[in-house]
Amino acid sequence: MELKTNPEVESVFSRYPDSVRDKMLNLRRLVLESAEELNLPSLEETLKWGEPSYLAKKGSTLRMDWKEKSPDQYAIYFKCTSKLVPTFRFIFDDTFDYEGNRAVVFRLDEEIPEAELKQCIKVALTYHQVKHLPTLGL
Repeated sequence: MELKTNPEVESVFSRYPDSVRDKMLNLRRLVLESAEELNLPSLEETLKWGEPSYLAKKGSTLRMDWKEKSPDQYAIYFKCTSKLVPTFRFIFDDTFDYEGNRAVVFRLDEEIPEAELKQCIKVALTYHQVKHLPTLGL
């Protein structure tokens, strides 16, 4: 897979507090692994609204961030007008905490359910191929 990276993304990761950086880099790892497992030809890593963001040709944009106003949590964001988060809520119910129809939120002191999150990431990275499927193919 070809990863097209905007060099400014690295500087955003480097500015996260030490207690957060590893968590954010772990989210990045899960996105990159998911893209590899899907055999995507390419993935773009860039910034949208100053947040690390990931775009695949037939997917929906993923963003991730930690914010000072909520210092004990970080999140992965999905397009709020898509069916993504409502479907994740239906399929995974209490597995995740959600913020409206736009995010899956994690506490800094919790372990991420990686297998389930990778399923969510894969659906987002292929959204325009699966959006017509019941429960997006999950």
